[in-house]
Amino acid sequence: MTTNSKHIKFLDKLSTLAELNDPINPDLYQKYDVKRGLRNANGTGVLVGLTRVGDVVGYDIGPNGEKIPVPGRLLYRGYDVVDLIRDAEKNDDYCYEQCAYLLLFGELPTYEQLDEFRAMIGESRVLPPNFTEDMIMKAPSQDIMNKLARGVLASYSYDENPEDRSIENNLRQCIELIARFSTLAAYGYQARRRYYENNSMYIHNPISSISTAENFLHLIRPDGKYTKLEAQILDLALILHAEHGGGNNSSLTVHVVSSADTDTYSAIAAAVGSLKGSRHGGANIRVVEMMDEIKANVKDWTNSEQVREYLYKIARKEAFDHTGKIYGMGHAVYTISDPRALLLREKARALALEKNCIEEYNFYRMIEEIAPEVIMEVHKSDKRICANVDLYSGFVYTMLNIPRELYTPIFAISRIAGWSAHRIEELIAGGRIYRPAYKNICEKRDYIPIDERK
Repeated sequence: MTTNSKHIKFLDKLSTLAELNDPINPDLYQKYDVKRGLRNANGTGVLVGLTRVGDVVGYDIGPNGEKIPVPGRLLYRGYDVVDLIRDAEKNDDYCYEQCAYLLLFGELPTYEQLDEFRAMIGESRVLPPNFTEDMIMKAPSQDIMNKLARGVLASYSYDENPEDRSIENNLRQCIELIARFSTLAAYGYQARRRYYENNSMYIHNPISSISTAENFLHLIRPDGKYTKLEAQILDLALILHAEHGGGNNSSLTVHVVSSADTDTYSAIAAAVGSLKGSRHGGANIRVVEMMDEIKANVKDWTNSEQVREYLYKIARKEAFDHTGKIYGMGHAVYTISDPRALLLREKARALALEKNCIEEYNFYRMIEEIAPEVIMEVHKSDKRICANVDLYSGFVYTMLNIPRELYTPIFAISRIAGWSAHRIEELIAGGRIYRPAYKNICEKRDYIPIDERK
């Protein structure tokens, strides 16, 4: 749909009017003690709820309310995610499905429970009859996250019992979405290839007997083939992104929308919209784009001084997107280390050796070492900065030959497990609609009749 020139000029005037009428003096936030972004003055999050699903640990609080940095930990239902991953490695097994089971039901599955859950996931990967043709192929999208959100909402129409709020029915809906997200994203990508890139489209049938990571690689590749190491590192990425506490933007969205007593599909589609944002799930793409520029402008990737100098340019807003941000560095909670980055970095090295990308891997390691010093110096901050998971996730996806437009959808394929757990938790333990306050600072005005307006 296009907008004619007359309407474009009118919209331009309206946008100027909106910009003139909606600014708010930053000093007012301090005057009224507004917690912008639901953040306290010391950077900690405002406590708005309780959860048993996951926890993100990056600091302790001292006796005077100060933040004391500690090595980062990520807990799923009280279990350290490192232990979950190490156990899977010991058994040479894929672990995302076990992770999803733990998040949904709060306990680690037995062999029998895991086998049955995996079978349920595998059998639910196939989309309903005519869904692919009618909901994906007939309305392709340039952005796969928008296609994914539409697919979630469209699933309502194919559900024979969409409005039943019972826990059993909501669990069924969530499990089906966990199973289908990889199919929805992969088919959305194939439609994009066909209609926006004029490339061949490959619609493979999902395979019920393999893991989510294996199935996704099978669906997006023309020949459907992958190595075990490729699938294992994608499985690791799915585990690490599956949950991150109730306060992250998309999980909070699930709680907020679910608290209104709406259906599962509406709540999850809203979370997809949240995750799409570059301040949330879209951040790993910014890392890869930044690294492209650094590699293009640093002649010797092994020269730490050349690398440091270009990072100074980025931090001083002289290069890349001129925001002063070095993407992939820093986190709202993690201080000394992001456990997800450490685990992914470990596997990334093994994949880099297989893919003959070890020089680039070492380049990323150098960025990780130098960037915190640059940020602290340029921004005159004493805040501890560490690499976050986004520094390595994009690099890993690149080595897996996964197109960039699928980076954020992969995040969604993973996080649907955490979103589902938070959805169920809100239904069971919530009970009140979210209704925070906004203070109106617009002065009262006398009404002007339409024939007197200028």
